[in-house]
Amino acid sequence: MDVFTLVVWVGTIAFLVFSFAKDKMKTKQALKMAFGMGKGMLASILSIIFAIGLILTIIPPEEIAKFLGGQSVLLATIGGALLGTITLVPAFIAFPLVGTLVGAGVSVIPSVAFLTTLTMVGVVTFPLEKKEFGAKFTAVRNSLSFLFAIVIALVMGVII
Repeated sequence: MDVFTLVVWVGTIAFLVFSFAKDKMKTKQALKMAFGMGKGMLASILSIIFAIGLILTIIPPEEIAKFLGGQSVLLATIGGALLGTITLVPAFIAFPLVGTLVGAGVSVIPSVAFLTTLTMVGVVTFPLEKKEFGAKFTAVRNSLSFLFAIVIALVMGVII
């Protein structure tokens, strides 16, 4: 476990203990509500995890590297961003995957575009997000995330 995760866990436990000390009934009520919401989203979360596994099985990292490495940087950046949009992956998987792509010869700019959309934009999670936050919010958030992913990739290309 890394330091950041440890700090988050310790902070969460400390605030939970503080909350219990301040008002036991409200804390219990909040925990019941949180677990109830979690149970309500469980089916959606499991279907998202299944979809991610299926997509990564269909499109292995080697194929992604071939796709992104054999084009101009502009087309590869847009292609990487679009590919990352449909394959939402947790960050602890995304970073090694992008390391593999860069190691396979893919340029930094399309790799960063792929990484940022991989973690920020989610077509797979759109139905769950739409249900929880509304269609307009979800569409705006995903669109802005896509645009910022392209900007981040271009900036990283200049920096690196």
